[in-house]
Amino acid sequence: MKTLRWGIVGTGGIANSMAGMIRMADAAGTGAVSSRRMETAQEFANDHDVPNAFDSWQEMIDSDVVDAIYVATPTSVREEICIAAARGGKHVLGEKPFASLPSVKRITQACRDNDVAFMDGTHFVHHPRTLDIRQRREERLGFVWSVASAFQFMLEDRGNIRFNPELEPMGAIGDAGWYNMRAAVEYLPPDVVLEAVSAHLRRDSETGAAISGTGVLEFTDGATSTWNCGFDSGGVVMDLRITGTKGVINIDDFLGQNRDGSADFLYRKGGWSDSASEQITIPSAKPGAALMFEDMAAAALDPLLREQWMTATERTQELLDAAWAAALQSE
Repeated sequence: MKTLRWGIVGTGGIANSMAGMIRMADAAGTGAVSSRRMETAQEFANDHDVPNAFDSWQEMIDSDVVDAIYVATPTSVREEICIAAARGGKHVLGEKPFASLPSVKRITQACRDNDVAFMDGTHFVHHPRTLDIRQRREERLGFVWSVASAFQFMLEDRGNIRFNPELEPMGAIGDAGWYNMRAAVEYLPPDVVLEAVSAHLRRDSETGAAISGTGVLEFTDGATSTWNCGFDSGGVVMDLRITGTKGVINIDDFLGQNRDGSADFLYRKGGWSDSASEQITIPSAKPGAALMFEDMAAAALDPLLREQWMTATERTQELLDAAWAAALQSE
């Protein structure tokens, strides 16, 4: 598989973390980094052994030192860069969330029009645990009628961009709630249609940012997805429960994996008197974030692999937009 040379737009915390994942991944290498200030870009390049630094993301896109662009910027400017990268013939990996479903569709259409791959920066979907649960959904679960997820953690720094409604308009619902929505996309049948939405948000008294959200998504087949996310939890919560007519899957940490790369889930079935449970471990040599860059390299090589990732992003943003609109109505 051809090694993709990545150009990273942005030098914040997530960009620093993903630079390490690129090094870990097969068929991936970092060719350049761009920042608004050359000294910041050069410092990042020095820290991560990146051969080229730019103070203009457009100049990096126009260069011949990268094949793909990783856009690790605030939501408010992500669309412009993603579309420019696609038009420049570069494959595109955009951090999430996005400004809106129309914004996502403009990005994915630009990628389709210019014959490049697109993917969002959701890690857990690339781990073999997710694939295992999806492939054996009917066998283990039967009809899945409930996906319940929670992603909560403490974020005390009011200077963080997540507390800036201009840069991250949806706050916790966009940042953490994206994963709740993606859980519904991944673990409910692919043909379910959203029918009704209810949601509630709570705002930070100092910044006005959405600091937590909770709600219910109802689908035309009778299934529901209940979700909760927040920035002011006294402990980290990343719980997922998938309930079907044949069994139930529980995951304590649906966004992460064990130190050795493997990931677990608990499978339960049976009634009051004959219930049984099984702890299942799915092995993996690498974390989901590194596998994400390997899946991007595969999609860059094979156009037939691209549509699944674009569609998943569009469906996730569709649910997120609906949840956000319902939450605003609740204020």
